Amino acid sequence: MRTIGLLGGMSWESSAIYYKLINERVKEKLGKLHSAKSIMYSVDFQLIKDLQFEGKWSKATVELIKAAKCVEKGGGDFLIICTNTMHKMAEEIQGAISIPVLHIADTTGEEIEKSGIRKIGLLATKFTMEQEFYKGRLQSKYGIDVIIPNEEERIMIHDIIYNELCLGDIRTESRQIYKEIIDRLIERGAEGIILGCTEITMLIKEQDINIPVFDTTKIHAIKAADYAMNK
Repeated sequence: MRTIGLLGGMSWESSAIYYKLINERVKEKLGKLHSAKSIMYSVDFQLIKDLQFEGKWSKATVELIKAAKCVEKGGGDFLIICTNTMHKMAEEIQGAISIPVLHIADTTGEEIEKSGIRKIGLLATKFTMEQEFYKGRLQSKYGIDVIIPNEEERIMIHDIIYNELCLGDIRTESRQIYKEIIDRLIERGAEGIILGCTEITMLIKEQDINIPVFDTTKIHAIKAADYAMNK
């Protein structure tokens, strides 16, 4: 079994979900007392969040490269970055280490491709919804038409992520806001919905939506576990 290297802490709430999902997958496949071989470097998210909001992405990249190198030195055979937004610098991280990075947009894109869905709605941080590093990859590599909420809705989604979900604060009224935004994306032609922030899985479940839901946290974690077990 390969050792999974996790670059986490963004936020630790979703990193804990990653750890649980990975080990549940290994238990499901191997049985007995099997669990995943893994190593995690968990950053101080306040530092990273401040750099994000100040637009200091190059400094954030330096921090994550340092963390990724620690994971590699610690024995990780491959790396997963436990956040969608910070895949903005996935290529720079990959260029700084010798172990492969399992990209969250690729694992998600492969699942969407298998479903046959061609037009999908994306819920995520404003950074992920508005910039091209994520939706552009889905469009160019997998031919998926990605639609995003309007500006007012993007602000609401973003604020709920940072001010509630990253703090473990799950509110019924925020779930309703997300569901209403999803309904409007469906009206615009979305055939499926990407939960494109690793904390959204805490708020929205597959059973909440009547079209296919692609939970990036779950997809990424399961792909990592399967890759670790694949000889």
